[in-house]
Amino acid sequence: MEDQIKNEEQVSEKENFNDNLHGENLTDRAKVLSPGMTVLKRFFRSKLSIIGLVTLVLLFLFSFLGPVFTKWGPNEADPNSKTIFTVTSITYEVDGETYTCFEVTLDETNYNILGDISADHIMGTDDSSYDVFTRLMTGGRVSLTIGFVVVILETLLGVLLGGLAGYFGKWVDQLIMRIVDILSCIPSLPIMLILSAVFTALGIVDISRLYYMMIVLTLLGWPSVARLVRGQILSLREQEFMLAAKSSGLSTGKKIFKHLLPNVIPQLIVFMTLGLGSIILYEATLGYLGIGAPTGTATWGNLINYASDATYRNYYPNLWLGAGICITLAILAFNFVGDGLRDAFDPKMKR
Repeated sequence: MEDQIKNEEQVSEKENFNDNLHGENLTDRAKVLSPGMTVLKRFFRSKLSIIGLVTLVLLFLFSFLGPVFTKWGPNEADPNSKTIFTVTSITYEVDGETYTCFEVTLDETNYNILGDISADHIMGTDDSSYDVFTRLMTGGRVSLTIGFVVVILETLLGVLLGGLAGYFGKWVDQLIMRIVDILSCIPSLPIMLILSAVFTALGIVDISRLYYMMIVLTLLGWPSVARLVRGQILSLREQEFMLAAKSSGLSTGKKIFKHLLPNVIPQLIVFMTLGLGSIILYEATLGYLGIGAPTGTATWGNLINYASDATYRNYYPNLWLGAGICITLAILAFNFVGDGLRDAFDPKMKR
């Protein structure tokens, strides 16, 4: 009788154990997430990351969709606020020499104060009678585009050369890394000052000046990407999955682009996100110094250049304050998103 009771208890415990085990498996299966969903879950846990993402979305809507709904063009002057001058020539003769002078008279009946805020111009007009609010939106489009183009180009160049240096090593690594060392020692701001003077001397004052600036920023920015990619590939090429790829007879291209570079993408995404804010700040610095985009081109850097003049800085903050706020918000937003992505891609993060 006692043996029968013990057997029934053992069977009952075994069934309970199997049920608990089966329930734990179901729970574990329910908790299993794909790597992408895990990254998104970690990213959206951070309030600063969400704030940064929402800010970026609003800035992109403001810059790319905003100009569509305004009645003023970025280079369309308001005829009602345009300064009207009357020029009269006066010719006279002194000691047998003929001189011509010009008398300039301002038509005060058709003149508005610089930067005057009105119902038609909620942020006023600039010294060319352009609507400041429209140029602020258009300037965001140009500044954000410059940031994305430069970051994408320098990332592609850095991934290519850094990947070759890290995978092949030897003289290839030495050659590429010496080039990286040389470019890393070049001070970027003095180079841009020199190139600005060269462009002006060559008569390059149109929109092509902006393209040349983007090329220079790309050439000066790719070495940091190459260092990152090279370091990651040096640590990955000796891993077990790479030994298996070598033993399977895969080509060099497949081993680099199919097995190595995908493992570097998380670090590249974080680097690109943080680099976007740096490029926008750099463009704003060049615009403030007057050596960035051509004069008259609507960019945040050119708009904030008004703050370099004491009169505009003290009496017309509506000309430059909006651009300063947009630059600050963009840099903070990109940094918040970059920090969130860095924590989300880190497998050691438990929160």
